[in-house]
Amino acid sequence: MASERSATVAVVVPMFNAERTIGATLASICRQTHEALDIIIVDDGSSDRSASIAAAYAKQDRRIRIIHQSNSGVAAARNNGAAATDAEFLAFVDADDLWAPSKIALQREALEKGGSSAGLAYCWFALIDEDSRVFSLYNRPTAEGDVLQRMCRKNFVGNGSSMLMRRSAFEKAGGFDPSLRARKAQGCEDLLMCLRVAENYEFRVVPQHLVGYRMTNTNMSSDVMQMLRSCEIVLDEFREKYPGYGTDLDAHLADMIHWLAVRGFVGGRFFDGCDLLKRFLVLEPRLAISSMPNMLNVYCRARLVPHWIKARLKRLRSQNGKFRPLYMETIR
Repeated sequence: MASERSATVAVVVPMFNAERTIGATLASICRQTHEALDIIIVDDGSSDRSASIAAAYAKQDRRIRIIHQSNSGVAAARNNGAAATDAEFLAFVDADDLWAPSKIALQREALEKGGSSAGLAYCWFALIDEDSRVFSLYNRPTAEGDVLQRMCRKNFVGNGSSMLMRRSAFEKAGGFDPSLRARKAQGCEDLLMCLRVAENYEFRVVPQHLVGYRMTNTNMSSDVMQMLRSCEIVLDEFREKYPGYGTDLDAHLADMIHWLAVRGFVGGRFFDGCDLLKRFLVLEPRLAISSMPNMLNVYCRARLVPHWIKARLKRLRSQNGKFRPLYMETIR
């Protein structure tokens, strides 16, 4: 039991032109209380200072190593990172997200308690802005055990930085699927991985906001129409496999359109946001109307809009006028 608790965990960090955030991401990884880490940065053809910043961290921490590949996308980068280590446990973190110090330790404990049938542990995540300030803690799922139908209904895991999985679960799922990028539908590789793992393994949750998930105007999820194509392809795969879950998959797609509409407005893609909002109104008119206040709330709190708009929104919503705390301050 003790040896399993101290087992090496591989941390794979796909990196592409992340000079503004990679330092903070690596600092949060290196602060993990579970110290037995094999940290693999996969440079996906960066042309900025990302590689030199990562190299500086590698000099300070011998657990870090860097491998390079021509630009091939996040799925290929994660798969190459996983192939470069023989660690029994795999964690993935995007180069702009942050981890709380206890993230890996608590997830390892959850998998250990779950036994060999538990293939994936996830945690809650805080939404953070470009300045690493928290603007939402709404994410609080509790799903555990056999979660396949619930994953078909909703992607409660939410992002790749929240997962820790057994290598056996990763390999049985076939790794991350690089074909989504080839089909110009990159974005839902995490959802597909979770669904495929859920076919064969149980999930465990750590009910703490152990990840700071960054929303900016430049990360992959900001391309909302590409994300929608990606989601449709993934859900169609499981619609064929599990026709009995059709209602769940329909509701999942409606939820995704709702989320992407908000994401479009937050990221300044107003025409895309309007198009998605219209689709949401057609699919779920009552829900769309009742969701309007919450959509406005997220938009105001995200603080990803031009400064002159921020100032006006802060005056309109004086109760939220103060800056939100930094993510790393909220988890100490």
